[in-house]
Amino acid sequence: MEITRRVFAFLLVLCAPLVLFSSAESPRKSAAKGYLVYVGTYTTKTQSKGIYAFQFDAATGKMTAPELAAESPDPSFVAVHPDGKHLYAVNEAGKDSMVSAFALDAASGKLTLLNRLPALGEDPCYISFDHSGKFVLIANYSSGNVAVFPILPDGKLGEHTAVVQDSGALGPNKERQDAPHAHWIEPSAHNRFVYVADLGLDRVLIYKFDAAKGTLTPGEKSGPANPGDPFSATLNPGTGPRHVAFSRDGNYMYVLGELRSNVTVFKNDARETFRQMQQISALPARFSGRNDAAEIAIHPSGRFLYTSNRGHESIAVFAIEPKTGALTLLANVPTGGKEPRHFAMDPTGHYLLAENQFSENIVEFRIDLTTGKLTATGEVLQVPSPVCVAFLVKR
Repeated sequence: MEITRRVFAFLLVLCAPLVLFSSAESPRKSAAKGYLVYVGTYTTKTQSKGIYAFQFDAATGKMTAPELAAESPDPSFVAVHPDGKHLYAVNEAGKDSMVSAFALDAASGKLTLLNRLPALGEDPCYISFDHSGKFVLIANYSSGNVAVFPILPDGKLGEHTAVVQDSGALGPNKERQDAPHAHWIEPSAHNRFVYVADLGLDRVLIYKFDAAKGTLTPGEKSGPANPGDPFSATLNPGTGPRHVAFSRDGNYMYVLGELRSNVTVFKNDARETFRQMQQISALPARFSGRNDAAEIAIHPSGRFLYTSNRGHESIAVFAIEPKTGALTLLANVPTGGKEPRHFAMDPTGHYLLAENQFSENIVEFRIDLTTGKLTATGEVLQVPSPVCVAFLVKR
């Protein structure tokens, strides 16, 4: 019996390092089955060199140290193509602004530049795809126009198929609404229209989209009383629409007002005609300091909506009433940094990553799937001037 105990003890000591090694390896194995995350940044007057990448483990919330995926000038907004093989970015540089196409190596996370074309406008700040995946859509902020580029079979960008100048009556904020300022662009659910949030016009403009040709044309007019009025959802003067989120059924549109730090809820009555039904602040009732709202997104469950506040430095958490689409503000959660320009939820809906531009970090929060509540996990990444993140599902 004594010999048996000694042999067992010897084997236990011998195997212990293997058990510890296996335990230490498990996060890496899990991360390999998780996601790659790409980070768009500002490079001018910062330490950033371009687009960064890190691994995210959806099971544990662990994030690896970010590494440079590609050098690129001021890639302020990035988007991973649905094919998982390409990434596209806008390069925000005034009159020298560009749009870039990259080949994506999912094994290493590295990006290889395929080509780069002029953005056909100044300071592009948003990039997306139509639902066929054949076209790139960009919004040029300073010049107030939008452009469409075809994606060629090799992933490169082809010559533009559309450039449209936003137009309409300007908002009352003389400093920020001095001209049209396109800030966001996305296609409708059926790919028949393209929506453009224009901060200068207090409108979400609606353009007809030809998915075969990649062309944009002004939508229907609002009626005989305003024959020159563009087809749009109109917000209250001085709202300054920045980004937009849609309910999963498409019945409700949620517009984030950068200048008023609020969310305007629209009901889609018919034929892309939106009726304003609610406005709600994204700030606590007693807050009176400077604030610029930045990002808006709906949880994958459809039950909660989140926005970010730059100045108050928080994520606002809203509950969505399922029958009416109305919002109720539940909480304002500090982001653990300064200037949360953007945030994103992982595809499983368990975590939210907030990018704090001025404190140069990405702070992770766990999402309570029952209440929508955010709790900081303690996971924080240091990234120079982060302003956008995009997830890639590893295949």
